[in-house]
Amino acid sequence: MVQVRRLNQEKINNLQKSNSHRKGMEKVRENTLEQEKDAKSFIYWLRKNHYYHSWVKRFYRVLVPEGMRILHINGKNGYILDVLKPSFGVCLDDDKEALMNGAFLYPHYHFYHGIIAELPVDQPFDYILLSLVTMDVHDIQKLLQELHRFCNSRTRIIIESYSHVWEPALLLAQKLGLRRATTFKNWFSPYDLRSFLNLAEFEVVTTGRYMLLPFYIPLLSSLCNTLLVHLPLIKHLSLHNWLVARPSTFCHDPAATSVSVIIPCKNEKGTIEQAIRLCPQMGKKTELIFVEGGSTDGTLEEIKRAQHIYPKKSIHYYKQQGVGKGDAVRLGCSKARGDIIMILDADLTVPPQELQNFFNALINGKGEFINGSRLVYRMESRAMGIFSMLANFFFSKVLSWLLGQQMKDTLCGTKVLWRHDYKRIDQNRALFCSFDPFGDFDLLFGATRLQLKIIDLPVHYKNRIYGKTAIKRFLHGLILCQMCIIAFKKFKLWRF
Repeated sequence: MVQVRRLNQEKINNLQKSNSHRKGMEKVRENTLEQEKDAKSFIYWLRKNHYYHSWVKRFYRVLVPEGMRILHINGKNGYILDVLKPSFGVCLDDDKEALMNGAFLYPHYHFYHGIIAELPVDQPFDYILLSLVTMDVHDIQKLLQELHRFCNSRTRIIIESYSHVWEPALLLAQKLGLRRATTFKNWFSPYDLRSFLNLAEFEVVTTGRYMLLPFYIPLLSSLCNTLLVHLPLIKHLSLHNWLVARPSTFCHDPAATSVSVIIPCKNEKGTIEQAIRLCPQMGKKTELIFVEGGSTDGTLEEIKRAQHIYPKKSIHYYKQQGVGKGDAVRLGCSKARGDIIMILDADLTVPPQELQNFFNALINGKGEFINGSRLVYRMESRAMGIFSMLANFFFSKVLSWLLGQQMKDTLCGTKVLWRHDYKRIDQNRALFCSFDPFGDFDLLFGATRLQLKIIDLPVHYKNRIYGKTAIKRFLHGLILCQMCIIAFKKFKLWRF
């Protein structure tokens, strides 16, 4: 068995500190130039097939944010790590020549030669990348099970492999000298990989395909790889299949978990006390955070009155400076102190008692972003008009396609997630703009960017018992369409 070891890091550090650094780097450049001329070298093919590798780098940039802790298996010389700019990067491969090249080019990352079972790293990673690994390994289930040593509840496994459709073309390309000579043992379908992941106690978050043309033809390559690749039937001709998975074995202690319930409210005086009274006590502590948006019916005064009536409940209120529910949600989340953030509409069309179901789903690891769905149970007669129902149906279909995860109701105001995940979403909010009038798309886009597992949780949708809706259906509908266009550019055209 090959011993896993760090490749020449001490020598590299000494070289950089010594007076011979310049000569050493010249030697590295000479060695790299030699490898670029050697058809057996990965460096040669990295340069020769530049267009193909530019799309591979683009793919990983879309799925993996910067500043993460990354383990890349079959990472060659670390060129993908360098694109992703991890806070801690580890590259494992069996190509010593490529690893040596990477160790010189990117000395701030860690390069190891050997097998995953002997990797001398005892800490979890945010992302583990398996580039074509499943096509060459003898025992895939064993490999996946060994990854648990490097996982926590937030770790994401990204697996990419070639489509079986391309097997003849790839063999022909090798014979014609257009790609590196490689022999693959396995050609698995996405269904096969799902089965292996389930057996190894991982679950799939999302899947996809990319790259119809791996070589450059002016205009045609761009058309195929950005637009045609998303069309029905044609997408199945893509070169790469990929999926994102997460550990399915993590649960959390409810007795050690606190909750913050964010309740944006404007002109909802008649429901404030009922919201406080009906909201369940969840975990070790539940706080209620009201964000008042400039009401004219005495909502703020009602919150203050209820605060005195229920002194044993943790009730806080803040006066909104901006406008819109989305702004109120962001203010409330910034003030939250609980481990879990829950968003509840003050009109109580979703009963507060049902928040317990959201709490249980998140604690038990069923998902990381629990999205309320009003379109499963039979709703009360005046709860949702026909035009609102059609709009919900339209946006749920569009966003399910754009985001790669199935959702039946994207506009339900009840959403639940971990506060640490909300903070990460908030850090990336500028990628999608912040003009979402309700805050629903804003959160869903951010959750997708972080590859969070989104699940629908059916709720009972009731008639409004006080006041009237502030929704401007035509105007807000246009804004949501604009946000869908932004999501298309980001998640389908990969313009990050």
